[in-house]
Amino acid sequence: MTQDPFLSRLELARSGARTLANAPTVRKNAALESVALAIESHSPELVEANARDLENGRVNGIGDGLLDRLRLDADRLRGLAQAVREIIVLPDPVGEIVRGSTLANGIRINQVRVPFGVVGAIYEARPNVTVDIAALALKSGNGAVLRGGSAAEQSNRALVALIQRAVSEAGLSGDAIQTIDDFGRDGAGRLMRARGYVDVLIPRGSAGLISTVVQESTVPVIETGSGIVHVFVDATADETMAVDIVRNSKTHRPSVCNAAETLLVHRDAAARMLPAISRALLERDVVLQGDDRSRTLVREIGEAGDDLWATEHHALEMGVRIVDSLDDAIAHIDRYSTRHTESIVTQDYANAERFLAEVDSAVVMVNASTRFTDGGEFGFGAEVGISTQKLHARGPMGLPELTSTKWLVRGSGQVR
Repeated sequence: MTQDPFLSRLELARSGARTLANAPTVRKNAALESVALAIESHSPELVEANARDLENGRVNGIGDGLLDRLRLDADRLRGLAQAVREIIVLPDPVGEIVRGSTLANGIRINQVRVPFGVVGAIYEARPNVTVDIAALALKSGNGAVLRGGSAAEQSNRALVALIQRAVSEAGLSGDAIQTIDDFGRDGAGRLMRARGYVDVLIPRGSAGLISTVVQESTVPVIETGSGIVHVFVDATADETMAVDIVRNSKTHRPSVCNAAETLLVHRDAAARMLPAISRALLERDVVLQGDDRSRTLVREIGEAGDDLWATEHHALEMGVRIVDSLDDAIAHIDRYSTRHTESIVTQDYANAERFLAEVDSAVVMVNASTRFTDGGEFGFGAEVGISTQKLHARGPMGLPELTSTKWLVRGSGQVR
């Protein structure tokens, strides 16, 4: 093993991943149950470690949105343990036959799912991601190298140590899960260049972080996107439904990537619906900024800044714009969206189908809150991230998205 401490961790992850790749499902599930039990039984220690991160975050002024993402409490830890157990009951993708056939010469070919090997992840102030990615990596037979950022360093150190111990106690290699947080920014940079040690890299976080990883990494990247998410209230929308969906999309958890940032309202529905929608948002302390027409209808809406439509707030702030048609709504989304999630509220079937067909985002919805773009809500147990690219995976990524394929060819002496 190399004397370089950083590369030593990557080598440990790779060695551990080789043992996981061929582990039977029952053993991987036992390891995951061990992880879930460890999270529950060590909840006080995890909350204590997280409290140190929260205090450091307040001192460093990281903002309410990031503090919310950073926070772990007893309820959130129970939720993480439950998410791990939901992964246990999901089908194991490793070994699944994607397609196959017998050639005319008698050779049998099968394309089967196999683990990537070692998955790297770079993310910010989200200790829940540490558990999500580690659990998904374990079930899909991968190792994981995690860079969770200095804001969550205490929480991540405690979680990774707990996961390593729980996996080892279940008879698998705890070395498969590694953290490089203690190597700081230099570690993140080296992880991006760790081709040969890491098979794929997944960034989760701000647009700036994702852009940096995509541009600087020599390791293949699955790009997850920031969320400039839109809700379009069409002319035929039901008012009660529109109020509920917009309020939930914005205020249910404003710091996350599937929270809505822009409200578009058809001009024929604006006078009827915008006051009620705005009132529902203002009652939840949402700061509204908008175009001239929206400000004429609702005096509490402030003037839109030049960069409003291209801003992901991660906070109780929202842009409001009145549009003349479905075409204008789609054009606005096409210009400003990060291709994450968009939703239309409408009773017009033709408009709903046009919106689904013409909006080019990873998830496109009709009459539903954007908060449903989530691996857990989609039935994946957890998610590695929400991919906004178009190669390999798009949208919430679960177990199958952490696999590649290889071809198995079985012959009986055939030559060409």
